Amino acid sequence: MAAVATFLLTFAVRAVAVRRNFIVMPDSERVHTVPTPTAGGTAMFLAFAVALAVARLLPGPSFHLVFLEPREAWGVLIAAAAMFLVGFVDDLREVSAPAKVAGQVLAAMILYFAGVTMLQFKVPFAGYLVLSPSILPLVTAVWVIGIANAVNLMDGLDGLAAGVVAIASGALCVYGLRLEMLGLLQNNNIGPLIAAATCGLCIGFLPHNFHRAKIFMGDTGAMVLGLLMAASTMVIGGGAEPAWGQTYFFFVPLLVPFVILGVPILDTAFAIVRRTVHRTGVAVRDLEHLHHRLMRLGHGHRRTVVVLWAWTLLLSALVLYPTFSPSWSGVTPIALGVLGVALYTLFQPGLRKDPLLDAAVADAERPSPELPDAQETPGASVSATPAVPAAASVGGSTASEGGGPELALTAHRTHHRRRFARHDPPTRG
Repeated sequence: MAAVATFLLTFAVRAVAVRRNFIVMPDSERVHTVPTPTAGGTAMFLAFAVALAVARLLPGPSFHLVFLEPREAWGVLIAAAAMFLVGFVDDLREVSAPAKVAGQVLAAMILYFAGVTMLQFKVPFAGYLVLSPSILPLVTAVWVIGIANAVNLMDGLDGLAAGVVAIASGALCVYGLRLEMLGLLQNNNIGPLIAAATCGLCIGFLPHNFHRAKIFMGDTGAMVLGLLMAASTMVIGGGAEPAWGQTYFFFVPLLVPFVILGVPILDTAFAIVRRTVHRTGVAVRDLEHLHHRLMRLGHGHRRTVVVLWAWTLLLSALVLYPTFSPSWSGVTPIALGVLGVALYTLFQPGLRKDPLLDAAVADAERPSPELPDAQETPGASVSATPAVPAAASVGGSTASEGGGPELALTAHRTHHRRRFARHDPPTRG
Protein backbone atom coordinates (compact mmCIF):
# COMPACT_ATOMS: atom_id res chain seq x y z
CA MET A 1 0.00 0.00 0.00
CA ALA A 2 2.84 2.38 0.76
CA ALA A 3 4.41 1.68 -2.64
CA VAL A 4 1.18 2.03 -4.60
CA ALA A 5 0.11 5.18 -2.76
CA THR A 6 3.53 6.81 -3.25
CA PHE A 7 3.62 5.95 -6.95
CA LEU A 8 0.16 7.43 -7.59
CA LEU A 9 0.49 10.47 -5.34
CA THR A 10 3.80 11.47 -6.91
CA PHE A 11 2.01 12.27 -10.19
CA ALA A 12 -0.20 14.78 -8.37
CA VAL A 13 2.70 16.20 -6.34
CA ARG A 14 4.78 16.71 -9.49
CA ALA A 15 1.90 18.50 -11.22
CA VAL A 16 1.51 20.86 -8.26
CA ALA A 17 5.29 21.45 -8.09
CA VAL A 18 5.35 22.39 -11.78
CA ARG A 19 2.37 24.69 -11.41
CA ARG A 20 3.82 26.38 -8.32
CA ASN A 21 7.30 26.57 -9.88
CA PHE A 22 9.00 24.50 -7.18
CA ILE A 23 11.84 23.82 -9.58
CA VAL A 24 15.49 23.14 -8.74
CA MET A 25 17.75 24.76 -11.33
CA PRO A 26 21.14 23.30 -12.26
CA ASP A 27 24.08 25.01 -10.60
CA SER A 28 27.66 24.40 -9.54
CA GLU A 29 26.59 22.52 -6.40
CA ARG A 30 24.43 19.95 -8.19
CA VAL A 31 24.92 17.30 -10.85
CA HIS A 32 21.59 17.44 -12.68
CA THR A 33 21.51 19.41 -15.94
CA VAL A 34 17.81 20.20 -16.46
CA PRO A 35 15.30 22.06 -14.26
CA THR A 36 13.55 19.45 -12.11
CA PRO A 37 10.54 19.69 -9.76
CA THR A 38 11.25 19.00 -6.09
CA ALA A 39 9.40 18.28 -2.81
CA GLY A 40 8.47 14.78 -3.97
CA GLY A 41 8.73 13.70 -0.35
CA THR A 42 5.23 15.12 0.07
CA ALA A 43 3.90 12.01 -1.65
CA MET A 44 5.99 9.84 0.67
CA PHE A 45 4.59 11.43 3.82
CA LEU A 46 0.99 11.17 2.61
CA ALA A 47 1.54 7.57 1.53
CA PHE A 48 2.99 6.70 4.94
CA ALA A 49 -0.21 7.97 6.57
CA VAL A 50 -2.23 5.86 4.11
CA ALA A 51 -0.13 2.77 4.88
CA LEU A 52 -0.62 3.17 8.64
CA ALA A 53 -4.37 3.63 8.18
CA VAL A 54 -4.63 0.49 6.04
CA ALA A 55 -2.56 -1.53 8.52
CA ARG A 56 -4.81 -0.32 11.32
CA LEU A 57 -7.92 -1.57 9.49
CA LEU A 58 -6.49 -4.95 8.47
CA PRO A 59 -7.68 -7.97 10.49
CA GLY A 60 -5.32 -10.40 12.13
CA PRO A 61 -3.47 -10.64 15.43
CA SER A 62 -0.18 -9.13 14.20
CA PHE A 63 -1.52 -5.69 13.32
CA HIS A 64 -3.96 -5.79 16.22
CA LEU A 65 -1.09 -6.18 18.68
CA VAL A 66 0.87 -3.33 17.09
CA PHE A 67 -2.06 -0.92 17.33
CA LEU A 68 -3.23 -2.16 20.71
CA GLU A 69 -1.38 0.84 22.16
CA PRO A 70 -1.83 3.48 19.43
CA ARG A 71 0.40 6.04 21.12
CA GLU A 72 3.51 4.82 19.29
CA ALA A 73 1.86 4.86 15.87
CA TRP A 74 0.49 8.36 16.41
CA GLY A 75 3.88 9.48 17.72
CA VAL A 76 5.69 8.27 14.60
CA LEU A 77 3.10 9.89 12.33
CA ILE A 78 3.23 13.25 14.15
CA ALA A 79 7.04 13.19 14.26
CA ALA A 80 7.10 12.44 10.53
CA ALA A 81 4.76 15.40 10.01
CA ALA A 82 7.18 17.65 11.90
CA MET A 83 10.09 16.42 9.77
CA PHE A 84 7.98 16.86 6.65
CA LEU A 85 7.32 20.52 7.50
CA VAL A 86 11.01 21.19 8.17
CA GLY A 87 12.06 19.59 4.90
CA PHE A 88 9.28 21.24 2.89
CA VAL A 89 10.15 24.72 4.12
CA ASP A 90 13.83 24.02 3.43
CA ASP A 91 12.99 22.98 -0.13
CA LEU A 92 11.15 26.27 -0.63
CA ARG A 93 13.47 28.81 0.96
CA GLU A 94 16.55 27.05 2.37
CA VAL A 95 16.30 26.91 6.15
CA SER A 96 19.47 27.61 8.14
CA ALA A 97 21.32 24.67 9.67
CA PRO A 98 20.45 25.58 13.32
CA ALA A 99 16.76 25.91 12.45
CA LYS A 100 16.82 22.56 10.65
CA VAL A 101 18.47 20.86 13.64
CA ALA A 102 15.88 22.44 15.94
CA GLY A 103 13.12 20.89 13.84
CA GLN A 104 14.85 17.51 14.00
CA VAL A 105 15.13 17.78 17.78
CA LEU A 106 11.40 18.57 17.95
CA ALA A 107 10.59 15.44 15.93
CA ALA A 108 12.89 13.40 18.17
CA MET A 109 11.14 14.66 21.30
CA ILE A 110 7.78 13.68 19.83
CA LEU A 111 9.13 10.16 19.37
CA TYR A 112 10.49 10.13 22.91
CA PHE A 113 7.21 11.16 24.53
CA ALA A 114 5.39 8.59 22.38
CA GLY A 115 7.68 5.86 23.70
CA VAL A 116 9.50 5.31 20.40
CA THR A 117 13.06 5.20 21.67
CA MET A 118 15.79 2.72 22.53
CA LEU A 119 15.64 1.23 26.01
CA GLN A 120 18.89 -0.68 26.13
CA PHE A 121 21.84 -1.69 24.01
CA LYS A 122 24.69 -4.12 24.18
CA VAL A 123 28.18 -2.81 24.88
CA PRO A 124 30.63 -5.35 23.42
CA PHE A 125 32.44 -7.27 26.16
CA ALA A 126 30.70 -5.21 28.85
CA GLY A 127 27.14 -6.53 28.98
CA TYR A 128 23.77 -4.91 28.38
CA LEU A 129 23.39 -1.24 29.25
CA VAL A 130 19.89 -0.18 30.27
CA LEU A 131 19.44 3.51 29.53
CA SER A 132 18.13 5.69 32.34
CA PRO A 133 15.13 7.95 31.65
CA SER A 134 17.28 11.05 32.15
CA ILE A 135 19.52 10.26 29.17
CA LEU A 136 16.86 8.90 26.80
CA PRO A 137 15.90 12.33 25.33
CA LEU A 138 19.53 13.08 24.43
CA VAL A 139 20.12 9.63 22.92
CA THR A 140 16.90 9.88 20.90
CA ALA A 141 17.77 13.35 19.60
CA VAL A 142 21.32 12.38 18.61
CA TRP A 143 20.10 9.24 16.86
CA VAL A 144 17.38 11.04 14.88
CA ILE A 145 19.68 13.90 13.87
CA GLY A 146 22.42 11.49 12.80
CA ILE A 147 20.25 9.17 10.69
CA ALA A 148 18.22 12.01 9.14
CA ASN A 149 21.32 13.90 8.03
CA ALA A 150 22.98 10.72 6.77
CA VAL A 151 20.03 10.06 4.46
CA ASN A 152 19.93 13.73 3.44
CA LEU A 153 23.61 13.80 2.49
CA MET A 154 23.18 10.60 0.48
CA ASP A 155 20.48 12.21 -1.66
CA GLY A 156 22.88 13.52 -4.31
CA LEU A 157 22.08 11.42 -7.39
CA ASP A 158 18.82 10.34 -8.97
CA GLY A 159 17.45 7.30 -7.16
CA LEU A 160 20.41 6.91 -4.81
CA ALA A 161 18.79 7.71 -1.46
CA ALA A 162 15.51 6.00 -2.36
CA GLY A 163 17.27 2.79 -3.41
CA VAL A 164 19.66 2.64 -0.46
CA VAL A 165 16.87 3.26 2.06
CA ALA A 166 14.61 0.72 0.31
CA ILE A 167 17.25 -2.01 0.69
CA ALA A 168 18.19 -0.99 4.24
CA SER A 169 14.61 -0.73 5.50
CA GLY A 170 13.66 -4.02 3.85
CA ALA A 171 16.58 -5.75 5.54
CA LEU A 172 15.68 -4.13 8.85
CA CYS A 173 12.10 -5.37 8.54
CA VAL A 174 13.32 -8.94 7.92
CA TYR A 175 15.69 -8.67 10.90
CA GLY A 176 12.92 -7.42 13.20
CA LEU A 177 10.51 -10.16 12.15
CA ARG A 178 13.23 -12.75 12.66
CA LEU A 179 13.78 -11.51 16.21
CA GLU A 180 10.02 -11.72 16.82
CA MET A 181 9.92 -15.33 15.58
CA LEU A 182 12.70 -16.27 18.02
CA GLY A 183 10.98 -14.51 20.92
CA LEU A 184 13.70 -11.86 21.24
CA LEU A 185 11.42 -8.99 20.24
CA GLN A 186 7.88 -8.40 21.45
CA ASN A 187 5.10 -9.05 18.95
CA ASN A 188 3.66 -5.58 19.47
CA ASN A 189 6.89 -3.87 18.39
CA ILE A 190 6.09 -1.26 15.75
CA GLY A 191 9.58 -1.29 14.22
CA PRO A 192 9.04 -3.95 11.50
CA LEU A 193 5.84 -2.22 10.38
CA ILE A 194 7.60 1.16 10.06
CA ALA A 195 10.48 -0.46 8.18
CA ALA A 196 8.12 -2.24 5.78
CA ALA A 197 6.23 0.98 5.08
CA THR A 198 9.51 2.86 4.54
CA CYS A 199 10.64 0.27 2.04
CA GLY A 200 7.32 0.64 0.20
CA LEU A 201 7.64 4.43 0.08
CA CYS A 202 11.03 4.17 -1.63
CA ILE A 203 9.93 1.48 -4.09
CA GLY A 204 6.92 3.55 -5.12
CA PHE A 205 9.03 6.69 -5.58
CA LEU A 206 11.89 5.09 -7.56
CA PRO A 207 10.07 4.96 -10.95
CA HIS A 208 9.77 8.76 -10.78
CA ASN A 209 13.25 9.38 -9.38
CA PHE A 210 15.63 7.05 -11.21
CA HIS A 211 17.90 8.79 -13.73
CA ARG A 212 16.79 10.89 -15.38
CA ALA A 213 14.59 11.97 -12.47
CA LYS A 214 11.20 13.47 -13.18
CA ILE A 215 11.03 14.79 -9.62
CA PHE A 216 13.36 15.02 -6.61
CA MET A 217 12.35 13.93 -3.14
CA GLY A 218 14.15 17.00 -1.76
CA ASP A 219 14.77 17.55 1.92
CA THR A 220 11.05 16.87 2.32
CA GLY A 221 11.54 13.20 1.48
CA ALA A 222 15.03 12.76 2.89
CA MET A 223 13.97 14.08 6.30
CA VAL A 224 10.89 11.86 6.43
CA LEU A 225 12.86 8.77 5.40
CA GLY A 226 15.58 9.58 7.94
CA LEU A 227 13.00 9.95 10.71
CA LEU A 228 11.33 6.64 9.85
CA MET A 229 14.66 4.81 9.68
CA ALA A 230 15.69 6.30 13.03
CA ALA A 231 12.40 5.29 14.65
CA SER A 232 12.48 1.71 13.36
CA THR A 233 16.15 1.15 14.24
CA MET A 234 15.62 2.46 17.78
CA VAL A 235 12.67 0.24 18.63
CA ILE A 236 14.17 -2.86 16.96
CA GLY A 237 17.85 -2.52 17.86
CA GLY A 238 17.22 -0.87 21.22
CA GLY A 239 14.28 -3.01 22.24
CA ALA A 240 15.56 -6.53 21.57
CA GLU A 241 15.98 -8.84 24.54
CA PRO A 242 19.42 -10.20 25.50
CA ALA A 243 20.38 -13.26 23.46
CA TRP A 244 23.26 -14.92 25.22
CA GLY A 245 24.99 -17.70 23.30
CA GLN A 246 23.57 -16.60 19.95
CA THR A 247 25.51 -15.28 16.97
CA TYR A 248 27.20 -11.92 17.18
CA PHE A 249 24.42 -10.02 15.42
CA PHE A 250 21.95 -11.35 17.97
CA PHE A 251 24.45 -10.47 20.63
CA VAL A 252 24.72 -6.85 19.53
CA PRO A 253 21.39 -6.02 17.82
CA LEU A 254 22.08 -2.28 17.74
CA LEU A 255 25.10 -2.94 15.51
CA VAL A 256 22.82 -4.15 12.72
CA PRO A 257 21.47 -0.68 11.78
CA PHE A 258 25.03 0.65 11.57
CA VAL A 259 26.01 -2.10 9.12
CA ILE A 260 22.82 -1.91 7.05
CA LEU A 261 23.15 1.89 6.78
CA GLY A 262 26.90 1.62 6.31
CA VAL A 263 26.95 3.53 2.99
CA PRO A 264 25.21 6.74 4.17
CA ILE A 265 26.86 6.62 7.60
CA LEU A 266 30.33 6.24 6.06
CA ASP A 267 29.62 9.04 3.61
CA THR A 268 28.46 11.30 6.45
CA ALA A 269 31.54 10.52 8.55
CA PHE A 270 33.84 11.33 5.62
CA ALA A 271 31.93 14.57 4.97
CA ILE A 272 32.28 15.70 8.59
CA VAL A 273 36.01 14.95 8.66
CA ARG A 274 36.58 16.56 5.25
CA ARG A 275 34.73 19.75 6.12
CA THR A 276 36.40 19.94 9.52
CA VAL A 277 39.85 19.67 7.94
CA HIS A 278 38.97 22.29 5.34
CA ARG A 279 37.36 24.46 8.04
CA THR A 280 34.12 24.84 6.15
CA GLY A 281 30.62 24.62 7.57
CA VAL A 282 29.20 21.14 8.10
CA ALA A 283 26.08 22.12 6.14
CA VAL A 284 28.04 23.47 3.15
CA ARG A 285 27.52 21.40 0.00
CA ASP A 286 30.44 20.01 -1.94
CA LEU A 287 31.10 17.51 -4.73
CA GLU A 288 33.29 15.16 -2.72
CA HIS A 289 30.73 12.60 -1.55
CA LEU A 290 31.15 8.91 -2.34
CA HIS A 291 28.84 9.11 -5.35
CA HIS A 292 30.72 12.09 -6.78
CA ARG A 293 34.03 10.26 -6.41
CA LEU A 294 32.61 7.19 -8.17
CA MET A 295 31.48 9.36 -11.05
CA ARG A 296 34.96 10.85 -11.34
CA LEU A 297 36.35 7.31 -11.47
CA GLY A 298 34.42 6.92 -14.69
CA HIS A 299 31.12 5.36 -13.57
CA GLY A 300 28.09 6.97 -15.14
CA HIS A 301 25.14 8.35 -13.22
CA ARG A 302 23.08 5.17 -13.26
CA ARG A 303 26.08 2.90 -12.74
CA THR A 304 27.22 4.86 -9.68
CA VAL A 305 23.78 4.50 -8.13
CA VAL A 306 23.65 0.76 -8.84
CA VAL A 307 27.14 0.24 -7.37
CA LEU A 308 26.12 1.88 -4.09
CA TRP A 309 22.89 -0.13 -4.09
CA ALA A 310 25.00 -3.27 -4.45
CA TRP A 311 27.17 -2.31 -1.47
CA THR A 312 24.08 -1.74 0.67
CA LEU A 313 22.63 -5.08 -0.42
CA LEU A 314 25.84 -6.93 0.43
CA LEU A 315 26.12 -5.27 3.86
CA SER A 316 22.49 -6.16 4.57
CA ALA A 317 23.06 -9.78 3.53
CA LEU A 318 26.15 -9.92 5.74
CA VAL A 319 24.18 -9.11 8.89
CA LEU A 320 21.01 -11.02 7.99
CA TYR A 321 22.60 -14.38 7.16
CA PRO A 322 23.90 -15.14 10.70
CA THR A 323 20.40 -14.58 12.08
CA PHE A 324 19.11 -17.48 9.97
CA SER A 325 22.08 -19.86 10.13
CA PRO A 326 24.61 -20.39 12.93
CA SER A 327 27.19 -21.61 10.41
CA TRP A 328 29.40 -19.13 8.64
CA SER A 329 29.97 -21.41 5.63
CA GLY A 330 27.18 -19.72 3.72
CA VAL A 331 28.92 -16.36 3.95
CA THR A 332 31.28 -17.43 1.14
CA PRO A 333 28.94 -16.25 -1.65
CA ILE A 334 28.56 -12.93 0.15
CA ALA A 335 32.34 -12.60 0.41
CA LEU A 336 32.70 -13.34 -3.28
CA GLY A 337 30.04 -10.74 -4.00
CA VAL A 338 31.95 -8.19 -1.94
CA LEU A 339 35.13 -8.98 -3.86
CA GLY A 340 33.35 -8.74 -7.20
CA VAL A 341 31.70 -5.42 -6.43
CA ALA A 342 34.97 -4.04 -5.04
CA LEU A 343 36.87 -4.99 -8.20
CA TYR A 344 34.10 -3.57 -10.39
CA THR A 345 34.02 -0.36 -8.38
CA LEU A 346 37.76 0.29 -8.52
CA PHE A 347 38.90 -1.38 -11.73
CA GLN A 348 35.86 -1.25 -13.99
CA PRO A 349 37.17 -1.32 -17.58
CA GLY A 350 36.57 1.47 -20.03
CA LEU A 351 36.81 4.28 -17.50
CA ARG A 352 35.70 7.60 -18.88
CA LYS A 353 35.85 11.02 -17.34
CA ASP A 354 32.70 13.02 -16.84
CA PRO A 355 33.36 16.51 -18.24
CA LEU A 356 30.37 18.16 -16.60
CA LEU A 357 31.22 16.88 -13.12
CA ASP A 358 34.89 17.81 -13.48
CA ALA A 359 33.93 21.26 -14.74
CA ALA A 360 31.52 21.69 -11.83
CA VAL A 361 34.20 20.77 -9.29
CA ALA A 362 36.75 23.13 -10.85
CA ASP A 363 34.21 25.91 -11.06
CA ALA A 364 33.08 25.44 -7.44
CA GLU A 365 36.70 25.81 -6.28
CA ARG A 366 37.40 28.91 -8.41
CA PRO A 367 36.26 32.27 -6.93
CA SER A 368 34.06 34.33 -9.16
CA PRO A 369 32.58 37.85 -8.97
CA GLU A 370 29.14 38.42 -7.60
CA LEU A 371 26.37 38.51 -10.18
CA PRO A 372 23.27 40.69 -9.80
CA ASP A 373 20.09 38.91 -8.96
CA ALA A 374 18.08 37.91 -11.99
CA GLN A 375 14.89 39.41 -10.58
CA GLU A 376 16.54 42.74 -9.80
CA THR A 377 18.05 43.24 -13.27
CA PRO A 378 15.59 44.20 -16.03
CA GLY A 379 15.53 41.66 -18.80
CA ALA A 380 17.65 39.14 -16.88
CA SER A 381 16.70 35.49 -16.99
CA VAL A 382 17.33 32.73 -14.47
CA SER A 383 18.52 30.47 -17.25
CA ALA A 384 20.98 33.02 -18.63
CA THR A 385 24.05 31.02 -17.72
CA PRO A 386 27.02 29.85 -19.77
CA ALA A 387 26.06 26.71 -21.62
CA VAL A 388 28.16 23.68 -22.39
CA PRO A 389 28.06 21.83 -25.69
CA ALA A 390 25.11 19.53 -26.11
CA ALA A 391 27.46 16.59 -26.41
CA ALA A 392 28.64 17.01 -22.82
CA SER A 393 26.89 14.53 -20.59
CA VAL A 394 26.40 13.36 -17.04
CA GLY A 395 26.06 9.59 -16.85
CA GLY A 396 25.93 9.32 -20.62
CA SER A 397 22.90 11.61 -21.13
CA THR A 398 23.10 14.81 -23.12
CA ALA A 399 21.94 18.09 -21.67
CA SER A 400 19.37 18.47 -24.42
CA GLU A 401 17.90 15.01 -23.93
CA GLY A 402 14.16 14.86 -23.38
CA GLY A 403 13.22 17.70 -25.76
CA GLY A 404 14.22 20.51 -23.40
CA PRO A 405 16.66 23.40 -23.78
CA GLU A 406 20.40 22.85 -23.50
CA LEU A 407 21.21 23.69 -19.90
CA ALA A 408 24.49 23.33 -18.04
CA LEU A 409 25.65 23.64 -14.48
CA THR A 410 25.62 27.37 -13.62
CA ALA A 411 28.92 29.12 -13.04
CA HIS A 412 27.96 30.87 -9.83
CA ARG A 413 25.47 30.69 -6.99
CA THR A 414 25.22 33.76 -4.78
CA HIS A 415 23.55 33.81 -1.39
CA HIS A 416 20.89 36.19 -2.72
CA ARG A 417 19.90 34.15 -5.78
CA ARG A 418 16.59 32.30 -5.39
CA ARG A 419 16.77 28.50 -5.67
CA PHE A 420 13.68 28.07 -7.88
CA ALA A 421 12.98 29.14 -11.43
CA ARG A 422 10.16 31.65 -11.78
CA HIS A 423 10.44 32.09 -15.56
CA ASP A 424 11.36 28.83 -17.28
CA PRO A 425 9.05 25.77 -17.15
CA PRO A 426 10.64 22.46 -16.20
CA THR A 427 11.87 20.05 -18.80
CA ARG A 428 10.31 16.62 -18.68
CA GLY A 429 12.87 13.96 -17.73
